[in-house]
Amino acid sequence: MDAYIYIENGVFLKAKAFGVGGECAAELVFNTSLTGYEEILTDPSYAGQCVVFTMPEIGIVGINDDDMQSPKIQANTIIVRSYNEFDSNFRSKKTLGEFFKEQGKFGIYDIDTRYLTKMLRDEGALMAYISTTTSDKEILKQKLQQAGHIQDTNYVSKVSSKQSYTYNTASWDNISQSYKNLKSVGKKVAVLDFGVKSSILNEICEVGIEVEVYPHDTNADILIDKYKNKQINGVFLSNGPGEPKKLTSQIAEIKKLIQARVPIFGICLGHQLLSNAFGYPTYKLKFGQHGANHPVQNLETKAIEITTQNHNYNVPEEIAEVATITHRNLFDNTIEGVRYKDYPIFSVQHHPEASGGPNESRYIFRQFLDIL
Repeated sequence: MDAYIYIENGVFLKAKAFGVGGECAAELVFNTSLTGYEEILTDPSYAGQCVVFTMPEIGIVGINDDDMQSPKIQANTIIVRSYNEFDSNFRSKKTLGEFFKEQGKFGIYDIDTRYLTKMLRDEGALMAYISTTTSDKEILKQKLQQAGHIQDTNYVSKVSSKQSYTYNTASWDNISQSYKNLKSVGKKVAVLDFGVKSSILNEICEVGIEVEVYPHDTNADILIDKYKNKQINGVFLSNGPGEPKKLTSQIAEIKKLIQARVPIFGICLGHQLLSNAFGYPTYKLKFGQHGANHPVQNLETKAIEITTQNHNYNVPEEIAEVATITHRNLFDNTIEGVRYKDYPIFSVQHHPEASGGPNESRYIFRQFLDIL
């Protein structure tokens, strides 16, 4: 299929599409990961976005059931240089094209992704309207204007679980080619699901912590009562999509947890929501951090860790008034981790679960266990 892309800066492009035809508005972001496209596709944090892969060959290893981070494709669409119709990997159960058709989605290929990446690097994240049914530039421009901006949509409510559930699967074992079972150490946490990745839940279970997942709009009083009655030992705030400052009701509930001195660990959106709850508004980066090769320095050990990143927002430098800065990104010196003063609370911006890799920050989950 032919596909047409209109970008808010006026750029109009023609490409090819695979999967099922259609159209959508999305925020363009580029991802520099060399591996893990299945994990990226199914990461709820990419809801509302179109991922431009800098890795030119996508689809080579196909799709399997074990690497899914959620039950479906969460990104609105993707753009790749070269789409591989055939897969070649012993774990593959279906091709990327079959996966997109099964999900009722389309992807874009046969386009200069280096050109798009440079554009986003220079101009920042941009909204685009992408269609396999409309080729008229002016019509696509109108549709983009009517679609509105990603920051005006509450994608968390779209990707969060609608009911609570227990999770008891630990991390992947390469020898048995299966996930390990939870070996509890007698600690339990409530996970507030803003769009949680399954690999985060795996890593929490890997250190022996029992997990109960709750919808994003759960009343904090319920969790505080469970904490006081020793039914849980702490709360985890998950990753998720969109503008954190828009989640005013969730920020208000997190304030209650802070005041009750409940132990809290946050990753990505959870990290940003904590900053807002402490009174330090987050801000949007020019083009965000998206990839699996970002160097982060642990300021306490001086070690440099290669990390996975996926975020467009960050916490301000002023947060040092209430928190110790524990990690920094060596690409742009932005804050990557904090530990709040006088509270059993800490958070990181990067993804220590890092599915599909690297795993140099997995120790952070054991730090959560230590706090509990």
